[in-house]
Amino acid sequence: MFKQYILSKIMLCLCLALSAGQVFANLSANDLKKFGDKAELRFATVSNFGQEGTFDAQVTVNNHSVIALPKGKANWKIYIHSVKRILSTSSTELTFKRLQGDLYEIAPTDAFQGLMPGKTLGFPYKARGHIVSYSDFMPRAFIANTAGEYAVFANTDTEDLTQFIDPFTRPEQLLRFDTPKDLYSVVTTTSRYESNLAVNLSDATAEKAKIVPTPKTVTYSKGSANINHEWNIIEVGGLAFEADYLQQRLRDSGLLLNKGIKNSSHKNRFIELTIDKKIAKTEAYELNITSEKVVISAASPAGVFYGVQSFLSLLPAEKSATQKIPALRVFDEPRAGWRGMHYDLARNFHGKDAVMELIEQMGRYKLNKLHLHLTEDEGWRIEIPGLPELTGVGAFRCFDLTETRCLMPQLGSGPDKASAGNGYLTAADFTEIIKYAAQRHIDVIPEIDMPGHSRAAIKSMEARYKKLITEGKKEDAGRYLLSDPKDQSQYLTVQSYSDNSVNVCLPSTYAFIEKVTYELQQMYRKAGQKLTVFHMGGDEVGVGSWTQSPACNELFANSENGVSGVADLKPYFVQRIAEITNKRGLDLMGWEDGLMYDPNNTFNREQLVNKRVIANAWDNIWEAGVADRAHRLANNGYDVVISGATHLYFDHPHEPHANERGYHWATRYIDIAKVFGFMPDNLYANADRTFIGGEISNLNALVGRILPPLEKPEHVLGMQGQVWTETIRTKSQLQTMIFPRVIALAERAWFKASWEGDPVNTQARDAEWKTFAATLVTKELPKLEQSGLAFYLPPPGAIRIDNTLKANTSLPGLTIEFSSDGGKSWSPYQQNTSIDDGAIHLRSRLNSVVSATAILH
Repeated sequence: MFKQYILSKIMLCLCLALSAGQVFANLSANDLKKFGDKAELRFATVSNFGQEGTFDAQVTVNNHSVIALPKGKANWKIYIHSVKRILSTSSTELTFKRLQGDLYEIAPTDAFQGLMPGKTLGFPYKARGHIVSYSDFMPRAFIANTAGEYAVFANTDTEDLTQFIDPFTRPEQLLRFDTPKDLYSVVTTTSRYESNLAVNLSDATAEKAKIVPTPKTVTYSKGSANINHEWNIIEVGGLAFEADYLQQRLRDSGLLLNKGIKNSSHKNRFIELTIDKKIAKTEAYELNITSEKVVISAASPAGVFYGVQSFLSLLPAEKSATQKIPALRVFDEPRAGWRGMHYDLARNFHGKDAVMELIEQMGRYKLNKLHLHLTEDEGWRIEIPGLPELTGVGAFRCFDLTETRCLMPQLGSGPDKASAGNGYLTAADFTEIIKYAAQRHIDVIPEIDMPGHSRAAIKSMEARYKKLITEGKKEDAGRYLLSDPKDQSQYLTVQSYSDNSVNVCLPSTYAFIEKVTYELQQMYRKAGQKLTVFHMGGDEVGVGSWTQSPACNELFANSENGVSGVADLKPYFVQRIAEITNKRGLDLMGWEDGLMYDPNNTFNREQLVNKRVIANAWDNIWEAGVADRAHRLANNGYDVVISGATHLYFDHPHEPHANERGYHWATRYIDIAKVFGFMPDNLYANADRTFIGGEISNLNALVGRILPPLEKPEHVLGMQGQVWTETIRTKSQLQTMIFPRVIALAERAWFKASWEGDPVNTQARDAEWKTFAATLVTKELPKLEQSGLAFYLPPPGAIRIDNTLKANTSLPGLTIEFSSDGGKSWSPYQQNTSIDDGAIHLRSRLNSVVSATAILH
């Protein structure tokens, strides 16, 4: 009887435990899944107004599952991504540990009280910087056990960030700091309306014959060309691609034209593509349109291709079997030889198609340099024959903290190898990209970022080393090793890595670079092209790298190397890369700080043997006093591509609002008009506002010295837009950040406007912007939509006057829709629409594309 009594008590306790939640000291894979599917993990910004340089935030877990987390230390840990470095927590029940980069591990202590079903767990923390955008938080938090099994919190496994982030509503959440005051006000529906008035009150409309980008000279004639199926495309020979391309694009517009080689039989109406050696400049062209013929002539196929683009730009967006084109004559050439777009496909990979689609649109707008950022801390995205670990390990992120199968999760990729952001270009893919770009007269510039930002390469080569050691191949194992196991150097980069610097003192580092550059050259040769520029990266090397490296100490001891200490190592590395690339006939390129000792002093250009060494001048936060680096580099003999972060970084938000994606370290936002207004030939005249938002009236006074003038303008090659992808995990997100800002970039890279100068003629600039904005709406954006691309539309502005709704957009001509029932049903806005009390939802629309929703309270 006593035994039965004890047994019944045990059973009763078990039943009570199960009714309160399934409590197990060790959580199984099935327990983790049940917990992750139902428990809700949320992030919240508590306040940006705390201790200077930090903000307070919280992670909360609401346990809606039937699984309880047991008291005390257990076999589970929670992993979150935080791009803002976590500094401390006030929790006694949980500890946090930064693993690398943005991956943090939260674990229970002996004091942990458990988390029963229906209960909530809070993890308050303090972190560096501020958070004012949903995209500053990362998705795909997960829970794992010590066996390596895991489950993603289902509510975070989404790109709808509002599903796991508390709303931004209070000033201390919406503004970046309070001391000093954040002078960038958060945009509201009302403030949008007020700022849109200037462009909406004008009479500006799209010019019927507006070519984008604007030609150097256009002369209009009487009459027009009515192009239909009776017309033909003819070319002189050697322009087969340009003729095929034109034919296909015309078919896309509804025009079915035949094509052939020019001969005496062509007496009817035709479009002629021809080479004219009298045109002096390679990229210049002439376009002559009459009622009977269209002639596009240039000194090279590239010039003909640009003439074709200008002709196509005259076509309306609407398809038709007959297109009426005004008679005109264009003499055109670009202002800059370097008209580029940089795309970081290393942080997050979006597939080969994303690259191809970007190339197609770059060709349409006469951009000619695609800078592909192929490697990073978070991923290696190009197959290198003979080094399979670079992509087998380095192209994927998953829950393997040993990093022998993959890199550890970063940037919201979560624990699964199949998650968005993973992948790579095969050698065949890259060869296809090179061919595709070359047909459109675009040079592909490959970047292999070293010696910093190299974690993916380092970990991949460490995995290779371990594998070959296991196989008994010790001699080959260290051939391409990029790290020294005995190096005890300590550093922490701005992206929170302490192990991402290639050891520049190892001979194997340079063997690796030789191997990679050789294989890249082979890919270009297979594509029938020539690799001409190798981009080494070189930026943001962690301070403290190599200070405790035995290999470097050995190098210092050898006086023949001319390397006496750590300060000599970066220029030593660049000199070695210069020698390797020069032997291969390559120009060398790098980010500006990779070619400088400090903000004021460049490396000795004469010690770099390449014919050209090119710098991306990017860091131009005005009050920091480094915006003059572009001039310093050019004056010292480096070629320079203007890449200023305050105007040309398309990973920054479109407007200052929590819903807008992107980082905001250089400026609070970059809208289309800001890109349109950038003046690459008058660098300092672009200084508009400080980081905190103060207006700049005298840049020299702001930095406390006279900034150096540009003494050698011949060394400024042109300009380039950049998109970095820390917050961009899908192709649609990527395209929404690039388009249509890249069209404004192309306008400035190709055409120098009369209003540019110091000071700028703001009245003339604003008038041209209105015409450009109208042209985007009537022609360019509809053509993007027809090409199947995603693009950004600005949300409307609106005010309420009594019971009347007044609304507008920053791109006049977009349809505006409103809803009085919270977005369930939508109606087109008409001037002076009557509305009831209550919140009004509004959105901009262009055919099937809609903007984010704005709310008028």
